[in-house]
Amino acid sequence: MATPLVEMKDISIAFGGVKAVDNVSIDLYPGEVVGLLGHNGAGKSTLIKVLSGAYKMDSGEIWIDGKKVEINSPRDSRDHNIETIYQTLALADNLDAASNLFLGREMVTPFGFVDDGGQEAETRKIMSRLNPNFKKLKEPVSALSGGQRQSVAIARAVYFKAKILIMDEPTAALGVHETKMVADLIQELKKQGLGIFLISHDTREMMDLCDRVAVMKNGQLIGAERVEDVTEDDILSMIIMGKNPKDKAA
Repeated sequence: MATPLVEMKDISIAFGGVKAVDNVSIDLYPGEVVGLLGHNGAGKSTLIKVLSGAYKMDSGEIWIDGKKVEINSPRDSRDHNIETIYQTLALADNLDAASNLFLGREMVTPFGFVDDGGQEAETRKIMSRLNPNFKKLKEPVSALSGGQRQSVAIARAVYFKAKILIMDEPTAALGVHETKMVADLIQELKKQGLGIFLISHDTREMMDLCDRVAVMKNGQLIGAERVEDVTEDDILSMIIMGKNPKDKAA
């Protein structure tokens, strides 16, 4: 077996005495998509925020590429090639795709000016790899569709050498065509060996996009199962009843 890109071992975190995540272990391999499902308050977003450096765990360990690491801030997370794409996308609406891709990490000329031409050329290169149909390089991202905006956010993560991508509800509020565009992007990222944690409420989408689905309820991991080993009804039972299909015989 390959070494996991990420191993989160026995992670716990409490807020005001309530355990939001209770002794959860989960891993992620190169070229794999692991879906995180559960009701609001199940703990999935909190778990992922520990990995992204937004929250500090109370106990547990995080291993990246077989080495134990400390993640105490979003900067630590990025230093370990983890990028998070939140639902809000954190794009500057008034800037074009290239300016957004390099926002805060601008390319500069020897004279200290922003290298607009260089940034545009690099943006064309990465977009041709990820989404060859993307042509609106010079328009402000406010003029782009939801799927195109996702393309820009994903391109930014990939350009800056992300190996582990956290995607929070990437297809929320997107139409059928747009959702397919994001699904195609995810397949392309898998081919390139990235590992993806995907948070969604859409069980059908998870069955289509993920290799494994991990279901949380009340801060605990109910199970992490390969998609081909479970049905959509099994997943719903895990979400609603907190029962793992493997325990049917018990």
